[in-house]
Amino acid sequence: MIGVRSPAQNLALATRARARMVDRVREMGVRDEKVLNALLQVPRHVFVEEALASRAYEDTALPLGFQQTISQPFIVARMAEILREGREMGKTLEIGAGCGYQAAVLSHLCTDVYAVERIRPLLDRARVNLRHLRLPNVRLKYADGMLGLPEAAPFDTIICAAAAADGVPEALKAQLAPGGRALVPVGGRQQYLILVERQGRQFRETRLDAVRFVPLLGGTE
Repeated sequence: MIGVRSPAQNLALATRARARMVDRVREMGVRDEKVLNALLQVPRHVFVEEALASRAYEDTALPLGFQQTISQPFIVARMAEILREGREMGKTLEIGAGCGYQAAVLSHLCTDVYAVERIRPLLDRARVNLRHLRLPNVRLKYADGMLGLPEAAPFDTIICAAAAADGVPEALKAQLAPGGRALVPVGGRQQYLILVERQGRQFRETRLDAVRFVPLLGGTE
């Protein structure tokens, strides 16, 4: 039929759209080529609602349901670039797995990714999304992200995809390995990325970019 594309044509279109998305992220200031290549490797359209597939490669957050969103590609790349600066990310904890997109990107940058999600239907969706990509270094866990994942700690890197209203949770700091880094959005109406660097028993916090994330909530549902 006229106007119906083959799977190969759809794949080619998605690949070109993803390349354009990565070019935009580069133009916005991300310079870490390993991070940009990770974005290029992950088919974002797999992780969005079917009705939003045509917008998958826009540089914007998109709704997932349950008052959650899939993060803007630039923010995913920017956070990874900050955490990678001058080092490797190593064993990484992601707070707020959502649909699994950021975990898939991180899989290309980290030795191991432990991604926790407090909303069971979202976690189930992430499992389905990630199964198709066959990423052996990603582990998903149904858990309260405010508590981190103590059974798998310590972590070289912690990245949080939701904003903690009252500052970086102490549980997350405690699960950082010596020399480790955490990046956590903090605040309510005004939010900023807070970079936490563990130096021995001391923690140094640095306020970075203004951002906008859904709130970090405790408990599971």
